Amino acid sequence: MTQFGKALTRTETPIPGLVVFDLPVHGDSRGWFKENWQREKMTAAGLPDFGPVQNNISFNDKAGTTRGIHAEPWDKFVSVATGRIFGAWVDLREGPTYGAVFTTELDPSRAIFVPRGVGNSYQTLEPDTAYTYLVNDHWSPTAEYAFLNLADETIGIDWPIPLDQAELSEKDKNHPRLADVTPIPPKKTLVLGANGQVGRALRNLWGERPDVEFATRADIELGVPTSLAHARPWKQYDTIVNAAAFSAVDTSETADGRRAAWVVNVTAVAELAHIATAHGITLVHISSDYVFDGTQEGDYDEESPVAPLGVYGQTKAAGDAIVATVPRHFIIRTSWVVGDGGNFVRTMASLAERGVNPAVVDDQRGRLTFASTLAAAIHHLLAVRPEYGTYNVTNTGEPMTWYEIARRVFEITGHDPDRVTPTTTSQYYAKVTTPVAPRPANSGLCVARLSATGFAPTDAVTSLETYLQT
Repeated sequence: MTQFGKALTRTETPIPGLVVFDLPVHGDSRGWFKENWQREKMTAAGLPDFGPVQNNISFNDKAGTTRGIHAEPWDKFVSVATGRIFGAWVDLREGPTYGAVFTTELDPSRAIFVPRGVGNSYQTLEPDTAYTYLVNDHWSPTAEYAFLNLADETIGIDWPIPLDQAELSEKDKNHPRLADVTPIPPKKTLVLGANGQVGRALRNLWGERPDVEFATRADIELGVPTSLAHARPWKQYDTIVNAAAFSAVDTSETADGRRAAWVVNVTAVAELAHIATAHGITLVHISSDYVFDGTQEGDYDEESPVAPLGVYGQTKAAGDAIVATVPRHFIIRTSWVVGDGGNFVRTMASLAERGVNPAVVDDQRGRLTFASTLAAAIHHLLAVRPEYGTYNVTNTGEPMTWYEIARRVFEITGHDPDRVTPTTTSQYYAKVTTPVAPRPANSGLCVARLSATGFAPTDAVTSLETYLQT
C-alpha cells in the first residue's frame, strides 16, 4: 500500500548504480499527489543527473502480467502511477557483479533508478497497474539489448505469482539463460591526440582496455570541426579525453598559425563540448599554464584569473571557458610536459651527449609535469569522480627555471652542469627573425585541489631522474 508523507530518501542495492528512492506522496480524501521527477531535489538526494528525454507508460490490465528481463542501452527512472508491482533486476553488464539480482516491490511511493545494462523486469500485483519510466535516450529499432529468461535457474527469482500462472509473451518465455547471454560492455572512452606525449602515456596506461579507443589526427581531424558530429556513434561513448591541441606556441603568432590555433583549440573544442553535453559524455580537456600572464607571486590555483599573453594562451583560455559549460567536465591545467616525444629534457640530454654547451633561459620558473603523471591523474579523476571542474596537475617540489632543470639533466646523465650557461628570454630570442610567443615568467601551479581527491603527484626531480634512467 502506498505510504503517504515519507521523506525523499535513497537506498543502495547490491547492484552498483541501482538505487531505490522513497518518494513523498501527499494524499487526502480527493486522492494523492507526488513529484514523480524533480531534478533539483532528486539530484540532491543522489539520483544521477541522467538527462531524461522520453517518458513511457506501460498499462497492465491484470494482476500477474509479467514483463521480461530486458537490459537496454540507456538509463531508466522507473516508478508506478497506479497499482503495485514486484520488480526484479539483474546485472547484465561485464564485470564482477554480472548476474547479481535485486528484487523489491514498487508502488506510487517508491521508485528505482536503473543504470544502462541492468536487466529490468516486473510482475503486476494488482489489476490496472500503470508502470512509468523516464529514459535518457530516444527509442531506436537499432538499439542493442540484452535479454534474460525470466525462469533462469541460476538467478532463481521467486515470482509472487508462478510464471506458469502469469501473463507473459512468447518472446519472454524463450529468452536465453544467463550462461548464453552476452554481457553488455561498458560505454567507450575516446582519447584524441593519441600520438602526443599525453596520448602516448594514456596508451601505456590504458592500452589493454577494450573499452578505450585511441584516435590520431589521421583518425579524427580537429582541423575540420564540422566532421566531428559524425566521427563516431557518440551514444556509445562515456568519456572523451581531448589530449589534442595546436600547441606550436610560436607558430600561433603567424597569420596561418593563428587561424589553425583558433580552429583546433576553440572551434573544435566547442563542437566536442556540444557533443559531450548532448550525449551526457564526460569531457576531459588538457589546458595550459599559458592561460596566465606569469606575473603573480607564488603558484596559480584553479580560481586564479586568466590573462593570456599570446595567441596560443588566448585559444587555450577560450577552450577552457567552453569546456566549463559541459555538465560533466574535467579541465586538466598543466605545465612543462615531458613524455614520449620531443621535449626540453630530451633536447638537453642530447646536447649533453653531443658535447654542445647550451645557453638556457633563467627567468621563467615552473615545474615539470611528466606525461605519466598526467595520465595517472586523469585515470584517478575518472575513477574517483570528485566534483567536476578544473584541476591543476604537475609534479611537485620547489619551482625551478629552465636553466636549473638543464643543469640537473646534465648532472643526472653524467655531464658537467657548468657547461650550461644562463641567459634571459629576451637575449635568447634576440636574433630570431620569426614571430616569438610571449612566455609567462611564472608557470607554478598549486595542486592542493588534486591532492584533496587522494592523488599525490611525485616529486619533479625524482621523476626526472627516473625518466632519464629509463
